[in-house]
Amino acid sequence: MKYSKVHTCDFADEACLESGSAFRVCDFVGIKIGIMICYDREYPESARILMLQGAEIILVPNDCGSMKPRLCALSTRAYENMVGVAMANPNGENAGNSCAFSPICWDNNGICVDNTLLMADDMSEGLFYANFDLSAIRKYRESEMLGNTYRKVKAYEPLLSGKITYPFLRENQSPID
Repeated sequence: MKYSKVHTCDFADEACLESGSAFRVCDFVGIKIGIMICYDREYPESARILMLQGAEIILVPNDCGSMKPRLCALSTRAYENMVGVAMANPNGENAGNSCAFSPICWDNNGICVDNTLLMADDMSEGLFYANFDLSAIRKYRESEMLGNTYRKVKAYEPLLSGKITYPFLRENQSPID
């Protein structure tokens, strides 16, 4: 699959880079895989689009710190889109935390469970493996109520506006396409 990061960090060194223009999903040995590169994960729409394109697992190559709120967001992206999410992040103080989250947040008895499949600490370096039970994920997606099941698309039309207003105006901002 060829994919270019859609959300470049236009407020930093990446401001001079050309962003990608679309999110992509590929079929890899019968598994639909999507990718969000680093800053793409800061926008819930990135994961939502990948889910709408059929992604079952989203891979997140990443390189940043301040991971605590971002880990919560990745867990939420897995839950709300009914996709597995796996992130690789280099180790370091306030960084690391390579992880994987299942979309399945309830056991067979309806009890809420932790959807964390893998959570490395911030200083560990190595290869980390997580096992996504694709059969269980596919079955879950056929019966649960999130993902694309009951969305109210008409109500989301304002998301397509390119208008930027206070307090989100920035001096070095690129126009929204």
